[in-house]
Amino acid sequence: MAFDGAHKTAAPAAALEKQSGEAVFLHEVRAFLDEALTEDLRAAGRATTGTHSDIEACRLWHKRLYEKGWIAPAWPKAHGGTGWDARQRMLFERECAERDAPVLFAGGLRNVGPLLIEMGSEAQRARYLEPILSGAHLWCQGYSEAGAGSDLAALSMKAVREGDTYILNGTKIWTTGAHLATHMFALVRTASTGKPQEGITFLLIDMKSPGIEIRPIQTLSGEPEFNEVHFTDVRVPASERVGEENEGWLVAKRLMQYARKSNTTTGLLRRTYRLAKELAAKEKLEAAFAGAFAEAEIGLDALERAEEAANTQQPGALNSSMMKLLATELHQKLSALYLDLAGSAGLEALDPEEILERSSSTPPLAHAGAKYFATRAASIYSGTNEVQRNILAASVLGLGKAV
Repeated sequence: MAFDGAHKTAAPAAALEKQSGEAVFLHEVRAFLDEALTEDLRAAGRATTGTHSDIEACRLWHKRLYEKGWIAPAWPKAHGGTGWDARQRMLFERECAERDAPVLFAGGLRNVGPLLIEMGSEAQRARYLEPILSGAHLWCQGYSEAGAGSDLAALSMKAVREGDTYILNGTKIWTTGAHLATHMFALVRTASTGKPQEGITFLLIDMKSPGIEIRPIQTLSGEPEFNEVHFTDVRVPASERVGEENEGWLVAKRLMQYARKSNTTTGLLRRTYRLAKELAAKEKLEAAFAGAFAEAEIGLDALERAEEAANTQQPGALNSSMMKLLATELHQKLSALYLDLAGSAGLEALDPEEILERSSSTPPLAHAGAKYFATRAASIYSGTNEVQRNILAASVLGLGKAV
């Protein structure tokens, strides 16, 4: 009986201690956000429809998080991370979204940084991690080509080895943020025999290298988010290779596990949900859309629990592909709900600069249309959702073979 009593007393005490610690954490986060998130930064966050906010707002918000020591919550503390647990990271994302923090240009923070911590050389970590943290380096991804998007193993951009240098020739396309990036992590063809995946090498490329030409691709929103990048005799030191020559497919698969797990967070989804709720209240449509909002709330709660559980583990086929599937498809449903509320006005064209200048907590109706079209790509980038289902079938159910 004594054991049972002690056990029953200890459990509530532990729960209260946990709640108290969480309250202290949230108080600190909210106090910082209330001070650091100025109205111009919040306006930039509200206006975001693509993968990142206005780049100047990104840079300023990145700088403030870096100075606070909160720029890389998912990184190990030894490499500049916060030491937060999975729940703290999720709560921080939620608080940032609730206050309309800018969405960072985060390819370095979310993808290549963690990859270099795990698989890079000591020299690469020394050269790149701190500039990623400080925001001095912004990274884009050089994967897709005109004939190699969903079938990435079909890429053909050549890298010929000459001594300690690779000479690159070819073209990458749909390169998000290449016109803003200082560096690119890329897959190149170093061998053409055997299986297509066996002749690929993973390189880190300085975007200031001679021979690189960037041609922006303007989207319907008027923003040049995507780019075509041409390489003509671009020289890259062999020391910028991650992993072994011709084994870049394995490196790329690992990086994509990081990307799939983190590129669509519950914080981003919560923001879209809140904007839809605000629009419903403004237009007095809460009753008509009550069922849709209830379904969305259940989906968000379930996704947060899944995200918290996934973030207690290293990225793997199960948690990365599962999170990518759940998050992107729910985000598409939420953006569709937002557009349904906005109606035809949500499809009106609006200059991005005009969106940015608005200070209302609810964005213009046209924002709903831009958000809807932007999230159509969510089930394609980082590997199509059909591919993610195949990965889960192979790695979890033992059906077929994982790519």
